[in-house]
Amino acid sequence: MAEKTAAFKAETRWEGETAVLDLHGEINSLADAALDAAYSAAEQGNPPKIVLNFAGVDYINSTGIALIVGLLARARAAHRPIAATGLSDHYREIFTITRLSDFMEIQ
Repeated sequence: MAEKTAAFKAETRWEGETAVLDLHGEINSLADAALDAAYSAAEQGNPPKIVLNFAGVDYINSTGIALIVGLLARARAAHRPIAATGLSDHYREIFTITRLSDFMEIQ
């Protein structure tokens, strides 16, 4: 019997001028389109900062890490800082080991 995975969804909301992407489910290859759409929606508002809220994320695999790296590259090209919030201790450690934390503020 195949494992049921939590369908990924990403919602964009605003806290003042900051765009917040609320992420839910598993960040893997199936998350690509929803993550891209939410990030693009945030970019259209030209925010000075984008926050990725991982509080609702159950799991991130290596492909998910690559998707996050892609968002960091887009943000860096636009000179826009990205922050991460809601990371579990495990994923804080993963972000440190992979050096993602060198390129984004971890809140």
